[in-house]
Amino acid sequence: MPPALDIRALVLDMDGVLWHDTQPIGNLPAVFDKIRARGLKLVLATNNAVKTIAAFQAKLAGMGVAVEPDEIINSAMATAHLLRQRFPDGGPVYIIGEDGIRTALLNAGFYEAEDNVRAVVAGLDRQFSFNKLYTATRLIRQGAPFYGTNPDRTFPTPQGLTPGAGSILAAIEAASETTPIIAGKPSPTLFEVALERLGTAPEYTLAVGDRLETDILGGQRAGCRTALVLSGVTTRNQGEAWTPRPDLIANDLTEVVEML
Repeated sequence: MPPALDIRALVLDMDGVLWHDTQPIGNLPAVFDKIRARGLKLVLATNNAVKTIAAFQAKLAGMGVAVEPDEIINSAMATAHLLRQRFPDGGPVYIIGEDGIRTALLNAGFYEAEDNVRAVVAGLDRQFSFNKLYTATRLIRQGAPFYGTNPDRTFPTPQGLTPGAGSILAAIEAASETTPIIAGKPSPTLFEVALERLGTAPEYTLAVGDRLETDILGGQRAGCRTALVLSGVTTRNQGEAWTPRPDLIANDLTEVVEML
């Protein structure tokens, strides 16, 4: 790493950085031990809005890594953060998504409804249907603002790339002719929430991810240093061609930590 970089905290993506579905990438307990031993603060920040924070903790524990609840944030929490800024007293919302987004919105004072809603919120929903598409479209065309957890059209698994939240947002956008307000990466909101928790300035914080158009772009928009790992969906050539180039390009998280 160039000596000009003084890194005091890490914002780590999960899918493609820590694991592929249920398969860890590298020796995660050893990597986290090195991070802790060097006194680096960390927040795990993912666009995955499906799981709850407790579910992420359990998944990490199954891989031998212990993290505190306040060391994990996802795009569902960033969405709730944006909605609370606009609707401080909460209220009814129409939700397309799973436990992660429902829990985050409930904790922020919102509840589910199908009429007279303050907003339509959509993320990855593996039970997505035409009826849900119809309801979301009707509400948006009636004037409800449209929020999306994240724009990831795919995410990596051991079986290959599978549809992500962005695929569902694209369907709603096409039907409603309305572009969603994105809370997750590449919006800086997720990183801003992470920086608040870390208590570090962005120039001392390294955002680590496997996607240029979300992880790296979002980190750069928030003013963070960035590290691209090649353990997910991006190639080295793509990383080298990105403007501005990530501060680091490494094979995986293990290599990133060794470079710090």
